[in-house]
Amino acid sequence: MRILIRPKPAATAIPSDRLDIRPATIAITARPLRVLDFDIENRPLSYLGSDFTTAEVTAIAWAWTDRPDEVTCHLLGQEDLKDILREFVVAYAQADLVVGHYLRAHDIPMVNGALVELGLPVLPDKLVRDTKLDFVRTKGISLSQESLGAMLRLDCAKIQMNQARWRAANRLTEEGLALVRERVVSDVRQHMEMMKELQAKGYLGAPRWWRGGAAALSEGYTP
Repeated sequence: MRILIRPKPAATAIPSDRLDIRPATIAITARPLRVLDFDIENRPLSYLGSDFTTAEVTAIAWAWTDRPDEVTCHLLGQEDLKDILREFVVAYAQADLVVGHYLRAHDIPMVNGALVELGLPVLPDKLVRDTKLDFVRTKGISLSQESLGAMLRLDCAKIQMNQARWRAANRLTEEGLALVRERVVSDVRQHMEMMKELQAKGYLGAPRWWRGGAAALSEGYTP
């Protein structure tokens, strides 16, 4: 018995059950992160019990870190707080990253509380780099912005406020408003310089998310 083997003819067409996969070109356009640096000032407003004092936002200043010379500032006493907050929220929502000093524990919750009181939508969840709460673990040094700025020998100085100046600012006098404007704007300018130095020296941890959802229940008493 003989077996004859012939080569199989080459396929002249792609079977209908096979996919014709061809290289594809995907265009990806990247842009730099939009980073918003901001700071607030606030004044005592009312007592809840004993010496526990509530507060009210009196000033907000912010700047995009790629345009550090352009600092926006709004003051209670010159504008309605609802209008101030609405404009700030627009900038906040546009940011990919928000930066500041003690933001997650003070500035952001204060703004959120003001929004709630005025019946406005709350702040969206945001990635935040906090130069106090994200600082490397240390002992024996102050982590206030003023102290860190002095230790780093920054060019931008923090405007000093004594009791008389704070009283004028909190009473929303013309002199006081000028002082608080200078103070909050200088805080943003100094913070932008400070953050660059801290990042360059490796003194900051990774940014963390601030989420505006319901907070975990605490066993401690809060008036």
